[in-house]
Amino acid sequence: MARDLTPIVKQSRREGYALHIKAHKVMAKKSGIPGQHAHGRQGKPSLYSTQLREKQKVRRLYGVLEKQFRRVMNDATKANGIAGEIMLQLLERRMDNTVYRAGFATSRQAARQLVSHGHFMLNGRRVDIPSIRLKAGDELVVRPKSQKSGYFSNLEQVAKDAPQQSLSWLKSDLKKMTISITGLPQREEAEPEINEQLIVEYYSR
Repeated sequence: MARDLTPIVKQSRREGYALHIKAHKVMAKKSGIPGQHAHGRQGKPSLYSTQLREKQKVRRLYGVLEKQFRRVMNDATKANGIAGEIMLQLLERRMDNTVYRAGFATSRQAARQLVSHGHFMLNGRRVDIPSIRLKAGDELVVRPKSQKSGYFSNLEQVAKDAPQQSLSWLKSDLKKMTISITGLPQREEAEPEINEQLIVEYYSR
């Protein structure tokens, strides 16, 4: 399974946005893009550069490769509605993001690993594909065998360390280790510091 192996802190500094909780402290001490001669490359960004950086930020935030991201944008532009908002809705509905949003992991990277290792069952069937798009009525359950592991035995503590999120489109039960999808994500429930219109403009060039 292909994935971006660039250190997440380095990615965060490049995008000027903390893509992971551990990037906050590093970015407080080191600002600007990484690299020995990075200071010489900084200037007033062009519109194209601004659009590109916003696209890269969101792509890396959700842990999606370029080909996958382009597919998400194609689906968003074909759907009825505002393309940028639909794009974020599709990204939020990814299985790895849902596991993260439900408090079962402290980061999307950790959630992706949980899913790819087959710790969840979707509607009664074991799955290991992080990019699966969930819909209303779907239910995720931690596999009985996985529930006995040290990680899931300590799930309540994991949830305390995870970002606190109150979402209208999912319900999680830490004791039963279940996640129920009750609706569709709203724009205000996605990451706030995203300018999705710049991404739409980037792909409509």
